[in-house]
Amino acid sequence: MSPDAYDIKAKLGVVFQDVAVFEELTVYENIDYFCGLYIKDKNTRKQYIGEAIELVGLEEFKKFYPKQLSGGLLRRLNIACGIAHKPKLIFLDEPTVAVDPQSRNNILDGIQKLRNNGATIVYTTHYMEEVEIICDRVIILDKGKVLATGTTDELKELARIEEKVTVEVNTLDEKYIEQIKKLENVDDVTYNGNILLVTYKKGKNNLVQVIDYLKKESIRYNKIYSERPTLNDVFLELTGKEFRD
Repeated sequence: MSPDAYDIKAKLGVVFQDVAVFEELTVYENIDYFCGLYIKDKNTRKQYIGEAIELVGLEEFKKFYPKQLSGGLLRRLNIACGIAHKPKLIFLDEPTVAVDPQSRNNILDGIQKLRNNGATIVYTTHYMEEVEIICDRVIILDKGKVLATGTTDELKELARIEEKVTVEVNTLDEKYIEQIKKLENVDDVTYNGNILLVTYKKGKNNLVQVIDYLKKESIRYNKIYSERPTLNDVFLELTGKEFRD
């Protein structure tokens, strides 16, 4: 793509992980500048800027300068600058890194609105829960190699485990942990702090099995619940659990 290929660039939106805005411009002026690179009609641009500000929830901060914004608000501004011209293809590089929960929810809601309005979004993140919320198709990459691709449900089928049973129990002797490991279909058992985690390779009534065992051994617990493997479980299985730089 050549530097002057504005007809193509106008259809693209790029939001980098590092915030890239002008410190000497207000929120409104920043969005106006980036939108103005592609939208020349003033009335159309004014409409688009207003819609972008509403999308990311910056209505109360239009006259603020970047140095007056929190990290989460800066992230929202960064996104607004990248999508105000209504591109058809949007690249978002880890837009929720190090933001507060309110800003994170606002950002995710905005991305879902963009998707529902017809934009194609390429979204990179290490937060698998975000992937499950907003992505239709997923690619798991590790060191530049594609390890798996598909819908979230398709990728979950790759998990070696079928079910996880989590129990909050205040004290648990090692002998009970060893006995639980010998129960039918149990793949692994861990006990950290006061959380007992039992993973199963297969089976449909595993939660009942654990409850029956705890009752038989008169082991008191605070709460217990069962869940299927998450996308995070699949990611760790495919990429490994060792620490990364």
